[in-house]
Amino acid sequence: MISRWVLSWAIVGTFCGLFAGLYWNILELMTHGLQRFQGLSLLLVMPLAGLVIGLVIHFLGNPGEIAVIVDNIHFRGGRLDARKNPSMILASLVSISAGGSAGPEAPLVQVTGSFGTWVADRLRLEGEDVRSMSLAAMAAGFTALFGAPLGGAMFALEILHHQHIVEYYEALMPAIVSSCASYVVFAAITHLGIAPTWHFPQYHLDSIDDLAVAIMFGIIGVVAGWIFMGIFRGCDRIFALIPGPIYLRTTIAGLGLGILATFLPLTRYFGHEELDEVVNQSFPVIFLFMLAFAKMATISITVAGGWRGGFIIPLFFIGACVGKAVAVFIPGLNPTLAMICTMAAINVSVTRTPISTTLLLSKLTNFNPLTPILFASLIGFFLAPKVPFIASQLKSEKQTVISHQ
Repeated sequence: MISRWVLSWAIVGTFCGLFAGLYWNILELMTHGLQRFQGLSLLLVMPLAGLVIGLVIHFLGNPGEIAVIVDNIHFRGGRLDARKNPSMILASLVSISAGGSAGPEAPLVQVTGSFGTWVADRLRLEGEDVRSMSLAAMAAGFTALFGAPLGGAMFALEILHHQHIVEYYEALMPAIVSSCASYVVFAAITHLGIAPTWHFPQYHLDSIDDLAVAIMFGIIGVVAGWIFMGIFRGCDRIFALIPGPIYLRTTIAGLGLGILATFLPLTRYFGHEELDEVVNQSFPVIFLFMLAFAKMATISITVAGGWRGGFIIPLFFIGACVGKAVAVFIPGLNPTLAMICTMAAINVSVTRTPISTTLLLSKLTNFNPLTPILFASLIGFFLAPKVPFIASQLKSEKQTVISHQ
């Protein structure tokens, strides 16, 4: 019986890795085709991309975002609807390849998670077994992008909650097994995930004083997270006032993204490649802060404007900009420690995922001492706003409390 379950989790992870590899290769092909458009041409290209995204959603249906996935895991027995996948796949491919500031994690998780639900139905699973299979597939989607099986598995479980770190303990082993299978397949197809994604200068934890520095940058990252959430909610209210069909909002969002990308090219795309430029090039302090604020605006316009994608890697980009700016402004601070701790804190303050963020950043940056990242992540977790950015995290915990009364 145990071998049957392990085999099913591994098969789910394998198919998720195959899909993620295909998705990534198509995304790379489309991105290389659209990257040649620069400067003023973006004022035409990106609104047109927004129109295409809006038309896809208008005719194929709204695929939702990560909040919808969280709701489904809690309130629909862990069932994710595969009928939304065509809209999510097409809209996200155009969104990301055209230069929206949102990454592929949300599309990958939606599609792979719904595949887990489909497998559970074929196996005639019920109750928690369905939820565990969907979570295992979601973990495989996270892992394919981040290249960290344990971190991806933990992220799939942590993202569901506001204060409880992990609730669905029974899904942990399925998520880990599925993530390992997905990691191997995706890495074999794309050759990504073996080496670190971003190339930070080497850092060694030689002094306990660095833990105090990590806490300081954790606080800085939380402040950046609060500012980002304020900007996002403002953009969300503005876009909610725009009447008419969805393709009007996505086109206007495309124009806004095109204007910002024309003047600040590093704000275009979700930061997978652009973050290395921030790390390894010299920029003035003012420019780095300006770039961080502009990136907050582009993420907000992207998501609130109806473009599709996730915001985890874009948040890392903001954290790197802010951390490096402070390290340049205050001589003697280690820029690697500053950037990575700020990246951790801002992401945790928004997503409430301290454990998985620590594991993911260690793998993505080859930052070996986990302790400074963990300290910054915990600061991000405990100093985050009481009302979470992903509102369905709070609703799910209220429902959990009621169900136990």
